[in-house]
Amino acid sequence: MVSFDLKDNPKELTLFAEDLISTPLYERDFAVSPDGNEVLFTRGTYTQKIRALVSISSEGATWGEAQILPFSGKYQDIEPFYAPDGSKLYFASNRPIYNDTTRSDYNIWAVERKENGWGVPFHLDSIINTKNDEFYPAVSSNGNLYFTATRTDGIGREDIFLSEYASGQYQTPTPLDSTVNSTLYEFNAYVNPDESFIIFSSFGREDGYGGGDLYFSEKSAHGSWTPAQNMGPELNSEFLDFCPFVDQKHGNLYFSSDRTDQIPVSVESAQDILNEANKTLNGMGNIYRINLSNTPLKSLQ
Repeated sequence: MVSFDLKDNPKELTLFAEDLISTPLYERDFAVSPDGNEVLFTRGTYTQKIRALVSISSEGATWGEAQILPFSGKYQDIEPFYAPDGSKLYFASNRPIYNDTTRSDYNIWAVERKENGWGVPFHLDSIINTKNDEFYPAVSSNGNLYFTATRTDGIGREDIFLSEYASGQYQTPTPLDSTVNSTLYEFNAYVNPDESFIIFSSFGREDGYGGGDLYFSEKSAHGSWTPAQNMGPELNSEFLDFCPFVDQKHGNLYFSSDRTDQIPVSVESAQDILNEANKTLNGMGNIYRINLSNTPLKSLQ
């Protein structure tokens, strides 16, 4: 069985766990549990009409089989994010909310980790979840929630919002200011536990390389975000690069990418087409990894 080692620290951007996690299907949204004993990701069909949260857990020195999480598989569940203490998992899903079977918008959900496994997912408060889509939750150590949405009080076409957690409740979300958000598209933000930096994707900026790039911003000494910077051509491509995640324990950056090395070729049989379609680098999503020391975030390692 193909395996992987979270302790590896590749100096160059590397396709992660080919044939086990990165496959010809569509994989995205990677996350590592705080204790390092489990990894999660989203796996979908080629068209992403079917998507589910997939788990691989360590069994001693080896990793087990990939399995759909027990509460996933019926609806479109995507974008898992562990609470920094490992007690909860947050994710986005189009499962019906408030028992309203007419709704299929994406909302932020959470599920508690019990001694014997996962509990029953529950949706976050209506101050977070609207009848529009909410995506890509990221939670800091103090409970602050970052997520992606398009709202009338936003700055651009899609923005990163923050809902502060105070007195046991989420507060009214506000968009991050123009150091992070623009009039274009900002989405899929990872925030580290102490909120000292944020990594996100943006599409359409003048310094972009193509279909959507990774950017980062740091917290200044005054608590404000510094102007976001493109993470450079060593990470970004002409294709969509998105869904960042930092494994704090092992010092690696992971992200999803639609990049491909396929070029137009002549085919002589129907099998040739099938072979091309079933290559790992077929333009479907895959997971990539690089050590933080080889990124613009090296000073924050």
